[in-house]
Amino acid sequence: MPTTNASSCGEYSAREAADGVLYQVLLEHLETFLARIADDPATPSLPGYVERELRSYLSCGILAGGFCRIHCFACGTDLLLPFSCKGRGFCPSCGGRRMAEAAAHLVDNVLPEVPVRQWVLSFPWRLRYLLALDARLCRAVRKVFLRAVFGFYARAAAEDDIEGGQGGAVNQIQRFGSALNANVHFHALALDGIYTAPDPFTPPVFHPARRITSAQVAALLFTVRSRILRLCRRRGLMRDEGELDTQVEEQGLLPWIQAASIQGRVALGPDAGSRIPRIGRPPVPEAAHALVTKELCASLGGFSLHAAVKIGAGDTPRLEHICRYITRPALSSQRLSINERGQVVLQLRVPFRDGTTHFVFEPLAFIERLAALVPPPRMHQLTYHGVLAPGSSRRSEIVPRRARSRTGSCGESKTVPRPCNRYSWSELMQRVFAVDVLQCTKCGSRRRWIAAITETAVIVKILEHLGLPSVAATPAAARPPPQLELSFEVC
Repeated sequence: MPTTNASSCGEYSAREAADGVLYQVLLEHLETFLARIADDPATPSLPGYVERELRSYLSCGILAGGFCRIHCFACGTDLLLPFSCKGRGFCPSCGGRRMAEAAAHLVDNVLPEVPVRQWVLSFPWRLRYLLALDARLCRAVRKVFLRAVFGFYARAAAEDDIEGGQGGAVNQIQRFGSALNANVHFHALALDGIYTAPDPFTPPVFHPARRITSAQVAALLFTVRSRILRLCRRRGLMRDEGELDTQVEEQGLLPWIQAASIQGRVALGPDAGSRIPRIGRPPVPEAAHALVTKELCASLGGFSLHAAVKIGAGDTPRLEHICRYITRPALSSQRLSINERGQVVLQLRVPFRDGTTHFVFEPLAFIERLAALVPPPRMHQLTYHGVLAPGSSRRSEIVPRRARSRTGSCGESKTVPRPCNRYSWSELMQRVFAVDVLQCTKCGSRRRWIAAITETAVIVKILEHLGLPSVAATPAAARPPPQLELSFEVC
């Protein structure tokens, strides 16, 4: 979703995609990255869907690739909105749009006005590697995790003589860590209680759960860990000594990149196996040796479970905030910069415990990290379970049916009585940034969408008339390794 300069007047300013660090790095080094993979017979190939997403980002937000024309009939001015790449892995703009739309949909059409608790499950390194490469295993582990959570709520309700209840949850698979590393983990927003109904003709009633304790979270983690390891053992993923077997049947370049990304190392090139350099300040001496303990958190054998975040019933702003958090994109373009040596510097949102505040990537190593974040095609990241699942017979009685107000092209307000899964670009901008992009900044009238320009001749004619670049930038040609460049210069 395009970024805005949210000034006091609430004006919209389209992002300049071609000026971004991410765009410049891919424009300059993508062909080199792909060529060095293709030229090395010992290096396996990169999956086609990963290469397509890397290339398609270079057309995201570029007017020369096509745009929508939004016109103000009062003063005759136009707003040109470029097309997006719709990438699922690392594109900040498309990820931001998907985040805002998913959060709005969850709050308006899915999560009822009952207490909601966030459960975050993370895994040891070996299992992260297998989950990143095997979509079937990821689905099976997700099912084990959510069944254990639902069982936890059912047992808690049984202590109050409430039997036959059902829980509900939405689960988001996040494939990244704060350092842009591959880190598959689950964020589940579970209804903090269960629904019961004596018969199919009686509306279900929600029973909130009691206050949980850290000991209960630890016991649940032990159950989840045991069941996941049992699942891996049944699938032949466990060695005799009890360790996970990370040998994959399908050979390719992606497993190498995934493994290096999980460990924070470089996968390819002369620096393969080395760690990514860090920049930071030393931690406070007193805090460096302090034992950090968190309430409602547990860790065991590389697994960890976090359940400290709870949203009360009716707290819609906080609920939408947590929904945006779990569906957020992997990368923020505002935290990227290029230093004087041409390296990519990633600023962490929150410093690590060891004082690390920045990571410094060589351009080709940075593209490796981007490739590791692209999910397999046709793999759902956001799923619905329990009474919130699409196949639940009680779902229609539980999910909210909030009416949504829309502003028409002439400024009139229209009410949409039924839930709608799709949100327009202008609705999301108004909801997230409080900016009405359809209001003309020149005369105050309402703009209207009138056309989607896709023909090359028309695109060139309009952009040349406006004095804008009408041809997309061409990616830089592949460069040979530094050793070969030096030999050419000597000759």
